[in-house]
Amino acid sequence: MGKIAFIFPGQGSQTVGMGQSLVNESEKSAKVFQKADERLGFSLSDIIFNGPSETLTLTENAQPALLTTSVAVLELLKEHGIKADFTAGHSLGEYTALVAAGAISFEDAVYAVRKRGEYMEEAVPAGVGTMAAILGMDESELQAVTEEVTAGGDTVQLANLNCPGQIVISGTKKGVEDASQLAKERGAKKVIPLVVSGPFHSILMKPAAEKFGAVLNKIEIRNAEIPVIANVTAQAMTESEDIKEKLIQQLYSPVRWEKSVETMLDLGVDTFIEIGPGKVLSGLVKKVNRRVNAYAISDQETLLDVVNKLKGDA
Repeated sequence: MGKIAFIFPGQGSQTVGMGQSLVNESEKSAKVFQKADERLGFSLSDIIFNGPSETLTLTENAQPALLTTSVAVLELLKEHGIKADFTAGHSLGEYTALVAAGAISFEDAVYAVRKRGEYMEEAVPAGVGTMAAILGMDESELQAVTEEVTAGGDTVQLANLNCPGQIVISGTKKGVEDASQLAKERGAKKVIPLVVSGPFHSILMKPAAEKFGAVLNKIEIRNAEIPVIANVTAQAMTESEDIKEKLIQQLYSPVRWEKSVETMLDLGVDTFIEIGPGKVLSGLVKKVNRRVNAYAISDQETLLDVVNKLKGDA
């Protein structure tokens, strides 16, 4: 059997009620939610389990909520002795990957992503920035479109390079609208405006990154016990200083997810396990390479399915 990568979802995968069944079935998972509430000083678990959806979707709530739920699933998986050779996460999910790799404690991570969410919200006034998914266009062609629009005075750049033919752009509202229009004219199959509260992973997030550096100085970042594939470079990182630097850059740099998956494939990974709510990343992995195993675990039932498959293959 080849190597295993644990991958962790980012913002957008949250749903009210996620993780509720874990709390009922596992004491270790229940403790994760309890620790989050204690570290943040309010009942995050109440927002996760009971909503309302508008409150859970706020960036400063969605980020710690997803991290907490994913770590609760991870605790359950640990009980079955399944270990990862590599970890990676999409944007916010990189923090969960670092927790899984032993580089950051869960309590520090939940505090950091709460702050990260607050600073991201504050960086650009609501309604000024946005994002859109561009389908069916080559990266270099879309790069040329964004550079052309930016040169005209409205910032827009590539933000998430997710899989072949799926790239998200981010910037000012006008920049994204103009680039979306130009991309369609130049052959993009489809443009989907995203319902987001800001221009994430764009240069407009620089003010958030500067503030966020002070938060990372307050928490302990250790060397990772297993390599984490960084969003910014799509390369493995293990050194604490390198991790800290990449987390700051990540706020205003593109998420190189397609290249991250390719890096893991090159390193011998043939099984990807998405841990946490939803199936977005396992779907993207399959679009990068159809032949690999990509599973999604969000509760006890999906966990047992995957564990049995892995033990059957061993």
